[in-house]
Amino acid sequence: MMKRAMTGVLIAAAVGFTGVGGATAAQPSNEPARQDCRTYSSVKECGQPKLNEKQRQCVTAATQQGMTERRATVECRTFA
Repeated sequence: MMKRAMTGVLIAAAVGFTGVGGATAAQPSNEPARQDCRTYSSVKECGQPKLNEKQRQCVTAATQQGMTERRATVECRTFA
């Protein structure tokens, strides 16, 4: 019984010392960097799209009516 308790304490101490996944956190990943992408009305946008004046006005009007800015940006760029 005492041996199991000591083993549990040592495991907890080791996890606390290195952190969960601590050894792998600094490893480089082979996956591409995640982009800021969203899809609304079957239209996918990544990053911060450039809007013309009409599209910016559309975003302002849509957000004042309660739509999120991210969604308004995609929809106004597509449909305005």
